[in-house]
Amino acid sequence: MLRCRTEPLVQRIYLDHNATTPLHPDVLDVMTKVLREDFGNPSSVHHFGQKAKSVIDQARSAVAALLGGDPSEIVFTSGGTESDNFAIRGVAEALERSGRRHLIATAIEHEAVLNTLKALAKRGWTTTLLPVDQSGVVSPDALRDALTDQTAIVSVMHANNEIGTIQPIAELARLAHDRGALFHTDAVQTAGKIALDVKALGVDLASISAHKFYGPKGVGAIWIRRGLRLLPLMSGGKHERSRRAGTENVAGIAGMGEAATRARGKMADEALRLTALRDRLEDAVLRAVPGTAVNGARAARVANTTNISFDRIEAESLLIALDLEGVAVSTGSACSSGTLEPSHVLKAMGFPAHRTQNSIRFSLGAANTEAEIDRVVAILPTVVEKLRNLTRVPVRA
Repeated sequence: MLRCRTEPLVQRIYLDHNATTPLHPDVLDVMTKVLREDFGNPSSVHHFGQKAKSVIDQARSAVAALLGGDPSEIVFTSGGTESDNFAIRGVAEALERSGRRHLIATAIEHEAVLNTLKALAKRGWTTTLLPVDQSGVVSPDALRDALTDQTAIVSVMHANNEIGTIQPIAELARLAHDRGALFHTDAVQTAGKIALDVKALGVDLASISAHKFYGPKGVGAIWIRRGLRLLPLMSGGKHERSRRAGTENVAGIAGMGEAATRARGKMADEALRLTALRDRLEDAVLRAVPGTAVNGARAARVANTTNISFDRIEAESLLIALDLEGVAVSTGSACSSGTLEPSHVLKAMGFPAHRTQNSIRFSLGAANTEAEIDRVVAILPTVVEKLRNLTRVPVRA
């Protein structure tokens, strides 16, 4: 009898939650119910349509509560990228006739912001990218110096997706408003992780994405301060109060609402748990593996994220080696994976070329345990040593 050769079972450990999170079972249940029972078009006036509209209204209230805003200020989108585009393009084009054709962001923004600025620059807007120091934090003085009477909007992410550092949004927003500019924050990496109050932060617009806090992919939202005028990205019907044309993704929106409700109820306790796990991982790696260093500020950052540099190793090689051991990590933004380009975030922080290409992001989540962290720490020294032996170059001090 022929026997099939079986591969050994590998314990899979997922440490890439900043790229995406697994769909929570309760979210899946809500979405399944909506897909099965609430299939009506929410713009229809009959029973089926109004039932679907009620589902959206409930989700809108849940998302608004997560952000500290009002339900009428929430516009559902396809995700963080669309929300970022809507905020920046919508404001820029609405203010174009006023002469405000200057846009400001930081050099460590997500590509959804950076490439939107590049696209608008080709159409005649001037742009400024604010520098950051090696903590990954933008200086309010840098923004103050960059602002002009022509600045239309400033866009600064609440927390960076690669290194997790949190920006002084309230202070930056005040500076922008003092010069008559609007302020947008990409809160994709903070929504559901830390308490958010868009009104206390003083921002005019905020972008979030459901799949970063255990909701479905393909649905997000933008909070737009009441009374603020934006030009819509798409022409069509009067959906979302004429701000985002197209029949709503009712099941996805319902899932986002459920995920928002769950996140809001568990956020504080989960942040404490994840902080302890992250510090356990980080401290153990720094002790056990020579030639390692944490990138960015270790104090003001989201609880689940650490970005560690491994000297004399290319990050892609370490990522693959860890994956073979069952550990899923990232070299940075999932939207930039598959490229050999150095991290634009670490490059903007002023690190030397080798450090922009030897860093790994570990981003923890709800299912991670101490046992998983300890297994990663046990694996890493051997994996790193094998990779370094291939280069035979001394570890930098």
